[in-house]
Amino acid sequence: MAGINDWIDNEVKSNDVVLFMKGTPSFPQCGFSGQVVQILDYLGVDYKGVNVLTSDELRQGIKEYAQWPTIPQLYVKGEFVGGCDILREMFQAGELKSLFEEKGVATTAPEAAAG
Repeated sequence: MAGINDWIDNEVKSNDVVLFMKGTPSFPQCGFSGQVVQILDYLGVDYKGVNVLTSDELRQGIKEYAQWPTIPQLYVKGEFVGGCDILREMFQAGELKSLFEEKGVATTAPEAAAG
């Protein structure tokens, strides 16, 4: 299992924003992954989507990597931020945009939070 853990670790650390999801950003294959993609697209954040459905080892490995049982999982600058519910709450509170800005990740979202 060390191999997949190292691979995940490398993806997380070599990309500013990584979303481990079911499906791809252009074709999410679960509702939760789709919601996170919509949020990131709205914020205009440049991110890498990793499809966990390509490998059972990856799907299991990412859960162990973050000690988090569900997918999607968002990482920003090497840190685990959360899954769909957490990201949705942070987005609605305007905290997600602030997090990206604090971490030096560019967003193109309008200033005022929607909703």
